[in-house]
Amino acid sequence: MSSQRTHYVTTTDGVTIGATVHGHGSPLVFLQGAVGDGDIDWNRVVEHLAGRFTCHLPSMRGRGLSGDHPDLGVRRQIDDALTYIDSIGEPIGLVGWSGGAGHALGVAAHSDAVTSVAPFEPGVLSLADQEAQVLIGNALARTGELAAEGDLTAAVRAFLGFPFNDEEIAVADDAGYCEAAGRYVPKLLNLLQQVMEYGDPATDPAVLGAISAPVTVLLGSDTKPFFAASARYVADHVPNARVQEVPGTGHAAPLTHPEALAAALIEFFTPTHQPA
Repeated sequence: MSSQRTHYVTTTDGVTIGATVHGHGSPLVFLQGAVGDGDIDWNRVVEHLAGRFTCHLPSMRGRGLSGDHPDLGVRRQIDDALTYIDSIGEPIGLVGWSGGAGHALGVAAHSDAVTSVAPFEPGVLSLADQEAQVLIGNALARTGELAAEGDLTAAVRAFLGFPFNDEEIAVADDAGYCEAAGRYVPKLLNLLQQVMEYGDPATDPAVLGAISAPVTVLLGSDTKPFFAASARYVADHVPNARVQEVPGTGHAAPLTHPEALAAALIEFFTPTHQPA
């Protein structure tokens, strides 16, 4: 069983970004989604990868092992990830989930150290149709209400009501994910406010067009239409990109189907299997 260790870097504005590191082999860096931290988002997947790769699980500022700071904007998150990757000192593969998938694309556009990218279900908010906009708005409103009442675990469940289906929420709840992520709800709301205010440069066609590394956009076969549309958008705008479905999964695959997601990552990041 591989030993766990830690790795820390200091960002350009003086914040410590900390990560747990698992396994041995070529390095993969995993960027978390908006809700949890590097560990609770990715631990289940990494269990199936640490025998092949060195898996870095950095947490965004204010989460996990990382220091806090009020600036949670997307550009700041991308810069933090770039600083972390530079500290590894060798080429890396990059993975991201949901919001972290968008960050991974932004990072890849600005780093020669990223040799391949596997974003899992990035979301392009501009593609949300009226139904999706209503669902997102309702989820955010209810999250804020429950947070104000001090019920942070229920606030996480409310937020997950948009990206997850009911079965996925139940699995996340039973696994303790909602409770573990509850302490981050104030950070989540701050993060979402800054994304809404300043936008997400990672979904800018000019940014996506600057990515030269191979990209496989991973997509749950049973996910919601919004994420399917977002995956196609990314593949249409990144020069060397394709979409690959992970069978039987939805947006919560890192929690509900970690082995299936890990198998897709192994296929992509094993050099003999990478697309030319």
